[in-house]
Amino acid sequence: MHNLASIYANKGEVDEAIALYNQSLEITERIGDVQTKAATLHQLADIYADKGEVEQAITLYNQSLEITQRIGNVQFQAMTLRRLGDLAEQQGEYTKAISYLQPALEILQRLKSPDAESVSASLDRVIRNS
Repeated sequence: MHNLASIYANKGEVDEAIALYNQSLEITERIGDVQTKAATLHQLADIYADKGEVEQAITLYNQSLEITQRIGNVQFQAMTLRRLGDLAEQQGEYTKAISYLQPALEILQRLKSPDAESVSASLDRVIRNS
C-alpha cells in the first residue's frame, strides 16, 4: 500500500495517495511494522505540507520522528527534522527551525551523508534571517 500510494502521489493523484497511505498505516499498525509506519507518516506529512496544511503536516512529522527516535533510525530521523525545520522557517519561526536543523545536520555529518551540505546551507540561511 505504501509503495502504491507513492506512485499515486508522484502522479499528482493526492486524494488517492492519502487514502492508500491511510490504509498502509492501518496495516502497519496491525502487524507492528514500525519502520514502514514511520515512513508512511512522513510521506503523508509531505503531502499535507505540499497542500499547505502545515499543522497537519507537523503533527504527522512529529509522529514519524517519535518512532524513528524510538527505533534508532537516525538517517530518517535527520530527514524528518529537516522537513520540520523547513516548515518552521517558512512560518518565520527561526529559533524553532534552528532547533530542528542543527540536530539534523549533526546526524548527517556523523553519517557522512551528502545531504549534510544542503541542510548546512538551510541552517546558514535561517541563522542569517533570524
